[in-house]
Amino acid sequence: MATMTTTSPRTGGMTKDERFVIFASSLGTVFEWYDFYLYGSLAAIIGAQFFSAYPPATRDIFALLAFAAGFLVRPFGAIVFGRIGDIVGRKYTFLVTILIMGLSTFIVGLLPNAATIGIAAPIILIGLRLLQGLALGGEYGGAATYVAEHSPPGKRGYYTSFIQTTATLGLFLSLLVILFTRTILGEPEFAAWGWRIPFLLSVVLLGVSVIIRLKLNESPVFQKMKDEGKASKAPLTEAFANWSNAKIVIIALLGGVMGQGVVWYTGQFYALFFLQSILKVDGYTANLLIAWSLLLGTGFFIVFGALSDKIGRKPIILAGCLIAALTFFPIFRMISSNANPALEKAIETIKVEVVADPKGCGDLFNPVGTRVFSAPCDTARAFLAQSSVKYSTTAGAAGSGVKVTVNGKEVPYTDAKTSNPAVAAAVADAGYPKAGAAGIVKMSNPFDIFRPQVAALIGLLFILVLFVTMVYGPIAAMLVELFPTRIRYTSMSLPYHIGNGWFGGLLPATSFAIVASTGDIYAGLWYPVIFALITVVVGFFFLPETKDVDITK
Repeated sequence: MATMTTTSPRTGGMTKDERFVIFASSLGTVFEWYDFYLYGSLAAIIGAQFFSAYPPATRDIFALLAFAAGFLVRPFGAIVFGRIGDIVGRKYTFLVTILIMGLSTFIVGLLPNAATIGIAAPIILIGLRLLQGLALGGEYGGAATYVAEHSPPGKRGYYTSFIQTTATLGLFLSLLVILFTRTILGEPEFAAWGWRIPFLLSVVLLGVSVIIRLKLNESPVFQKMKDEGKASKAPLTEAFANWSNAKIVIIALLGGVMGQGVVWYTGQFYALFFLQSILKVDGYTANLLIAWSLLLGTGFFIVFGALSDKIGRKPIILAGCLIAALTFFPIFRMISSNANPALEKAIETIKVEVVADPKGCGDLFNPVGTRVFSAPCDTARAFLAQSSVKYSTTAGAAGSGVKVTVNGKEVPYTDAKTSNPAVAAAVADAGYPKAGAAGIVKMSNPFDIFRPQVAALIGLLFILVLFVTMVYGPIAAMLVELFPTRIRYTSMSLPYHIGNGWFGGLLPATSFAIVASTGDIYAGLWYPVIFALITVVVGFFFLPETKDVDITK
């Protein structure tokens, strides 16, 4: 860990050079996140374009798996580019990462689909997606380290918090570009070829970022260390084979970044998934609700980053994890009661049971979506979960078939893999609303925000974003301060990308798999709640406070 020393905040505002460092680093990182999230926002269209040889359900699964691949390789990018950053330097490393990200995204916009070049199309697509994940694995650590090493003592939380806004701004920018392009072209043209435009536009963003970053100088802290001949020749060995440093890496992951990652992905990504896939809110409205919450909440990254310079990183991050863990369940229940009140009432009042021989019922946990269920008990439960119907499983007689009951009345059940019209009709008649029902929240335009139903939802989603800003605003400064200069890039990048790329990135799919396997639309929240609470405990006992360390060592 960097050396502890007493420091006093510098008086006065940012210098011109410091503003340029933050602007250049943040702008490039915004564009990298823009590139990364384009794929996720357009996964359904990409599935139709590049996995068209498969049935719709299968192509969607492959498209989402390709999206997940970008998250899974992020820690490997952290190792590769972290090592380069600690040997060669911060500036040139994150120039390389933005070139890889930007060119990979641009090529996706040019890539012929499967109808044109066959199986080569999805193979090349997945390869490009892996390159994106590797590049992002190196980008964040470089940008955060670079800004922190330019920051005056006592203001690192404030300066690095601008980097923390980039993921949210990148997501916001990608949503705006997609929405604008869809509106101009219309849905048929956008689905046919217009989806390529947001990808192709990335080359303009790439050019701007490279030009600006070329004007940057190397980090003064790194340059001084290199001039003195103190740079690490084997940063991976020093970072992970040395227990004194590897221990800090593990504590940083379990006592800080893991909880931060699940709170972040719950507040921004699972909330969107929950609105669309579980509460049946249309995509236009759901994206606008999330966009408004992000717009209102993004400034608090800087508020909490600056506050961490005064009271410390640890209390803000752990408080955010604890408050989020304690309130996720009531907040998501309130989201349900406002977004789809009929569904909330149905869940509370309608009793749906699947009665079957326990030997014929398997485990529905399917986070990557590759399992195909064939047993009647499993297909019945999977259908109910996909329909957002809360159900329970009751043991039937040995060797008995499957029965579905709605409020005690048996419904004819046929072993259909994709639809069960009789069951769907029965739950609808009992009170479960269909998609598009009148009571479900619907926005007519982007500024239709003053109706009580819409305003309440934006307020609840804003609270979730506020939790995100608490845990994420100070995390960059904390990670930079935990590790010495010679191995800082390598050491901080790995726990960050495991915590966010794995624990966070896999959260939406895993949480929905928990929902499907339990029949409870709120059960998926146990995933972030448990990991956030683990971080609170580990962080409280083992994570050191870092705001007063000397990072020049």
